[in-house]
Amino acid sequence: MLNISAEHKKEHLYLEVYHYYRKLILEGRLLPGSKMPSLRKCAQELKLSRTTIENAYLLLAADGYIIARAQSGYYVTGIASKQHLLTPEKQDKDITPCLYDFASSGVDRESFRFDLWQRYIKSALRQGDRMLSYGEPQGESDFREVLADYIRERRNVICSPDDIVVGAGLQPLLQILCPLIHERKTVSFPTPSFTTCSTIFQDYGFDVHYRDKSCDVIYVSPAHMTKWGEIMPVKRRLELIRHAEINDHLIIEDDFENEFVYFQKPTPSLFGLAGGENVVYIGSFSRLLLPSIRVSFMVLPRSLREKYTKKAAFYNQTASKAEQIALCQFIRDGHLASQTRKLRRLYSQKLKALSQAVRETFGQDCQIQTGAAGTSLALTLPCSLTGSELTDRARNRGLGLEVLRENGAEVTLVLSCSSIPSKDFLPACQLLKEVTGS
Repeated sequence: MLNISAEHKKEHLYLEVYHYYRKLILEGRLLPGSKMPSLRKCAQELKLSRTTIENAYLLLAADGYIIARAQSGYYVTGIASKQHLLTPEKQDKDITPCLYDFASSGVDRESFRFDLWQRYIKSALRQGDRMLSYGEPQGESDFREVLADYIRERRNVICSPDDIVVGAGLQPLLQILCPLIHERKTVSFPTPSFTTCSTIFQDYGFDVHYRDKSCDVIYVSPAHMTKWGEIMPVKRRLELIRHAEINDHLIIEDDFENEFVYFQKPTPSLFGLAGGENVVYIGSFSRLLLPSIRVSFMVLPRSLREKYTKKAAFYNQTASKAEQIALCQFIRDGHLASQTRKLRRLYSQKLKALSQAVRETFGQDCQIQTGAAGTSLALTLPCSLTGSELTDRARNRGLGLEVLRENGAEVTLVLSCSSIPSKDFLPACQLLKEVTGS
């Protein structure tokens, strides 16, 4: 039975319930296919509110541990067997749990109101007649209308709803885009770290380059030029647009993390500066909401939209229809705007707190690089270990690290503040100091 101890009462109760059942599932005490206790019964047994239990179940479902079946309840999935987990005894002996994950690209647990999103999802599911049909291939029309207004106001991306294509993440959108631009043969990415995107282009026969302006397609992420959040200045954006226009190149603008610009005013989008010509604009809500909410979109220039329209009916919509309906009303009611303001405050404060913890641990003159956006900083430390040796040693001590550069004498790490609670920054930095021997 779950026992909520005094030291855990400060944590949200639904997270305690979530961790309790997650442990039972991973240890095999709740077998795949077994039915979870009903919300009412679980609330009675744990002496908690039905809402608390429901929030915990929704989080378990979002992470793949349980699945909901209409008119039946929740059932345990086979996630434990797929992960090939060791027995608890051997796991304790051989695997060190990750105490502090500086490499995580997840979100802060306190950044999202599960109860609010739950209401919008329930409202979407109540639209019974609408939920009986497949989603529109291009995305729900009312959602695309709201998106057009939203990105015009927020990013100066002036387009019609017909220019927007919705998909469940970046990969499905690129799989639609690549056949539309098949006559182009080469694509350039900022760095080799764009593995997800470059793999799609390679699968479609493109020759992949890095930092090569001569390529037919130039993929850029202007608000995330570096891991530590440097932003492409307006002058550089205008030069890139002019270069693409003169050479008939296509720019793909991945607006990743533009919402997390703290220390300067957001710069205009490339799509807006180019007047919608020679630029494909891509946006996502995974960072603003939750990584498990897979709703992304791209805005096509007119020439590509005409090509897409001829093929649209042959594509199935990959994004959840219920999530599109919910997010549509969520944006209409102003919650996405308030969520953006909340996250900017949260992550800017956390990034400053992480910088302070790093300087307190490694000295005021340690080499830190921070940008005007993002949730990470770059830290350069003296270290004789290779990157793999360092990450292995850190993992064995319960520390998740991402190595950006190494040269035998020093190493540059990317430290993310997104998933670690602020109170853990100092002990995490002290552990990092021990691991690196700095």
